[in-house]
Amino acid sequence: MTTVFDFLAKGGPVMLPILGASVLTVSCAMERAWFWVRFLRREGKVVHDVLASARRSLDEASAIAQRSQDLPIGRFLLAPLKLSQPSPETFRLAMETAGDKEFVKMRKGDKLLETIVAVAPLLGLLGTVTGLISTFSNLNIGGGAGEQATKAAAGIGEALITTAAGMVVAIIALLIFRILVTLQAQQMDYFSEAGNELELIYRQYWYEPAVLEADRYFRRRGEMGEMGR
Repeated sequence: MTTVFDFLAKGGPVMLPILGASVLTVSCAMERAWFWVRFLRREGKVVHDVLASARRSLDEASAIAQRSQDLPIGRFLLAPLKLSQPSPETFRLAMETAGDKEFVKMRKGDKLLETIVAVAPLLGLLGTVTGLISTFSNLNIGGGAGEQATKAAAGIGEALITTAAGMVVAIIALLIFRILVTLQAQQMDYFSEAGNELELIYRQYWYEPAVLEADRYFRRRGEMGEMGR
């Protein structure tokens, strides 16, 4: 622990915001990891159950999605299923609206990580510059050359600590950010695939048969009316 405090002390005051950025990075990574692990572990089963049930009963599929409201995929699939006899266009619009809301939630933390990636190296550079200024201002030009060179080298080495720390924090934040972006892209494709499958089931099993049945009904009514004349 003493070594950590010594390391921070050598870096100067700028190490404090860099340390804060590292804490925010780790906190964001842990929160997002919990979100994605809990989400990815269950979403496949939810999608399978909802699609299988939708072929038999929309109410049953809606009930399954309702029980999965703690997951983005559950809320996404429930949005069109809770509508009452929607048209295919309304069915798709409900899914797209719900999907947009869920993708916004999935991108939580992205702005923070982007900011850390941009700011952390600059903070490190700032610490180095201020450290060099302090080092050269404390040098005694009239002293021994060897002694002053040794002090300058030690001061420069300590000043570069902030640059290294800032770059390490930025690299870690960038790696986490890229992983999150990859997961988000995969989920957008998966949501699109599941949504298209659900819409196809709705059209094939429920909407088109209902339209055909209504068309037959009105045709029979028309024929009976002509016979009555």
